[in-house]
Parts: sequence; structure tokens; C-alpha cells
Amino acid sequence: MRIIFMGTPEFACPCLEALIKSHHTLLAVYTQPDRPRGRGRITSPSPVKTCALQAGIPVHQPAHLKDPSHLDLMSQADLIIVIAYGLILPESILSASTYGALNVHASCLPRWRGAAPIQRAIQAGDTETGITLMQMDAGLDTGPCLKTIRCIISPQDTSSTLNTRLAHLATQPLLDLLNDLKAYPPEPQPEEGVLHAPKLKKSEACIDWSQPADLIERCIRAFQPWPICYGTYQGQRIKIWTAHTQPKTSNALPGTLIQVDKEALIVQTGSGCLALTTLQLSDKKPCAWPALHAGYPDLFVENTAWDMLSNTEIRT
Repeated sequence: MRIIFMGTPEFACPCLEALIKSHHTLLAVYTQPDRPRGRGRITSPSPVKTCALQAGIPVHQPAHLKDPSHLDLMSQADLIIVIAYGLILPESILSASTYGALNVHASCLPRWRGAAPIQRAIQAGDTETGITLMQMDAGLDTGPCLKTIRCIISPQDTSSTLNTRLAHLATQPLLDLLNDLKAYPPEPQPEEGVLHAPKLKKSEACIDWSQPADLIERCIRAFQPWPICYGTYQGQRIKIWTAHTQPKTSNALPGTLIQVDKEALIVQTGSGCLALTTLQLSDKKPCAWPALHAGYPDLFVENTAWDMLSNTEIRT
């Protein structure tokens, strides 16, 4: 098949690499324009662009798809494959190729339609997710499904680890589908069970200690590698990379440090306690609690509390 591939992040690369190695022909790759990335904010290409250029595939990076030349190129393709591209496709593009546009979506639709399905699944405490190959229509992840592949979400999964696993899970089913499209008749999504996965905001990363411990722990895992959960203690912003719920109980107010020693840093939450196991001070690398306590033994003081910020005080 003659294929146009549209994608941007690392999540899309395993499928792109599989297509490059297949007997199908990639006419072009579309990806987002080069943007500042990383801590140094250096302008750099997307992972998909890097992958495509290494394979010698023409790359297009339009800010929008209104130029008629894009429609002309799409009409030369048998199929458009879209994986986390980052732009809404107009209906003219969706119907330009012979077989329309196919999307690889990181959830078991109709659950978690939208921009952040992996993060929202972990945050909600889902024990299962998957990959859905779907035929695109004008709605937001509303098109008919062609194939769903399920996988378990482990209690240790972060968005980063789950992202990697799902990205590789999609490759062989995508190739199987391309090799025999007629074997995968489209099925409309159920009307029940629809949940939306809105894009993450920086403000969500500020921990609200009045929330239950298990919810905070899930958010810590869900918001990796971005925006990374944090709390402020005596005015210092401290990122929290790993934590686990703790059976210890107390009558202290949420946010209070009920144990501070070389063994553990335990915080009372709105329901239950949370042991913080990997933290990152400003301008430092993430550090396991025993080493952090050894290096800064007086930083945290038992029976004191994390600062409780209101939404208006959260700086993004």
C-alpha cells in the first residue's frame, strides 16, 4: 500500500519503523514543526522527523493543513496512518486517500478519548488499557474500531513505561491489518462507557495533600515524564518521583510529616498515609529518600507540614 504517515512523539516511532521495514511504500511523513525541547529549550526535531529522515523519507511540517498541496499529496495514497500527530485533520484530508485515515489510539475505546489516554488511565486507577486501531471521522476519537489489543496496567507503571509498552504493542497488529484490510470490518463504538482524557496541565502536578493517598500515588506515576508531581515545603518546590501508600495511621492534618528518619518520609493525606521514596530538590537530580536524608538531615522536620497552596498560588 502507498501510505502517508502522520505522527510526532516517540510513541509513534515503533509503528513508523515497522512500516519502513515492511513491503509498503511510505510516500511522506507529516510531523509537527521543530520546537524548543528539554531543559535547555533547544529547538530540535520531533522523534518522528528524526526517524523519517534517517530512512530517507520526505518530511512535511506544516503549521496547518489548509494548503491545497497537502490534499493533492494525500490523494495519491491508499491510506493515511495517524499516531499522536497533534493537529486536527479536516474532513477533506480524512477522505482524500483510497481507504481514508486510520488512527492508532492508546486506549480501549470508547474509554479515554482525547489527548492524554495513558495518563488518565493510570490516574483513574484502571487495571487494563490497550491499543485501538480505528477508522477516523470528524469527531474526537469517535470513529469505528477495526481492532483492539488489550494489556495490563501494573501497580508500578508510570506513563513513561506504559507509553513504551503500548507503542510496541501496536506494531504487529497494524501490519496485520494493512496486509488484509477486508478481514477487519469497522464496528461502531459503544455509546456507553465513553470517558474523555483531556490534555494535562502544569497546575495538576501540584499535590493536594487533602486528597486520598492512593490517588496522589497514582498521579505521581501518571504525570511522568511530564509535568512531574511536586509539593512545596518551607517555600521550596520539591518534585516527587516515587511514593507508595503506607498502612501507618495518625490524626494529623493532611500534609503533615508524621515520620522523618533515615527509614522513611511519611506524609498524612486526606485519607491514609504516603511514604515518599524518591524526591528531587531544585536544581538537583532525583534522589532516593535514604540518600537525601543523609545529605540533608535537617531539611524535613517531623510534625511540620507541606505548604498548602491554593490554585491562585500555583505558578506554572
